[in-house]
Amino acid sequence: MEMILDDEYKEWLMGLKSKIRSMQLKAAIAVNSALIEFYWELGRMITEKQSQTKWGDKLIDQVARDLKTEFPDMAGLSNSNLKYCKRFYTFYQSSMGQQPVDQIPWGHNILIFSKSRDTDEAGFYIQKTIENGWSRDVLGLQLKSNLYERQGKAITNFKDTLPNPMSDLATQLLKDPYNFDFLAMTENYKERELENALIDNVTKFLLELGTGFAYVGKQVPMQVGDQEYFIDLLFYHLKLRAYVVIELKVTDFIPEYAGKLSFYLSVANDILRHPTDNPTIGLLICKNKNNVIAEYSLKNINQPIGVTEYQLTRLFPEEFKSSLPTIEEIETELKNSQ
Repeated sequence: MEMILDDEYKEWLMGLKSKIRSMQLKAAIAVNSALIEFYWELGRMITEKQSQTKWGDKLIDQVARDLKTEFPDMAGLSNSNLKYCKRFYTFYQSSMGQQPVDQIPWGHNILIFSKSRDTDEAGFYIQKTIENGWSRDVLGLQLKSNLYERQGKAITNFKDTLPNPMSDLATQLLKDPYNFDFLAMTENYKERELENALIDNVTKFLLELGTGFAYVGKQVPMQVGDQEYFIDLLFYHLKLRAYVVIELKVTDFIPEYAGKLSFYLSVANDILRHPTDNPTIGLLICKNKNNVIAEYSLKNINQPIGVTEYQLTRLFPEEFKSSLPTIEEIETELKNSQ
């Protein structure tokens, strides 16, 4: 059989494959939407029947047994899942039409309505899951780290230094505080140690920073006159189309930090920024900050800067670090035991 190999066929085939993938995605969404609607109806029927009778939770136990007998091969009819259906219905009862719950899987929905305090918070996590394509594990981490309370809470001067809508987008990208609990540091750690630890865990660090951040480098040199300066951490944000200069401080925020970062941003705009890039943004991540002092420090600075804190709970005594075996000691021990 003669094969069709010309460019016209290849281009047509590529379009056909894209169409099939699109239809597969639409079909998967349609199936998920039908399933979510089914669970909503189960929750509604159980809630209404319980309100009309005195059966209480005995109703769910009985329904689970009877449905399993009638539909032995059908998933989602267990006692625990029927209880989730009821919680699902009662949680969104007054705002169901406002939340695109049918666009995320049931397991994601369970996590969200089980962990959220109200429908506003739930809506935030639903939208973020849709926007970022979060897996259930990533969603769980974001819920555990209380992203809803931290997102967009940094002290910034973006309103005065960035054009709309970039200022709003940049504000929403920053968190306060940043959660560095994925690090294990010793007491009295230095800024360079924190910086190295973050880059050693860059995948988790990027997840904490949020979608769109691309790592460029650490201790990035910038030549000014006859002196060389170094940026702690340099990122590029794909959505903002701008460099992001991050300065780490293992001490409380002081006004001088903002002035130094403003200097770095001026240099970065001249040396690093491409003509099509937006203005470079600065982010000071400090151990602690006083919001009033931070706000006053940024008031007359014409470079876009955000000031925030970080949380780090896994601290070990300095002597603990010295008691840990080195890689060489472990290798020697393994050789001796063979």
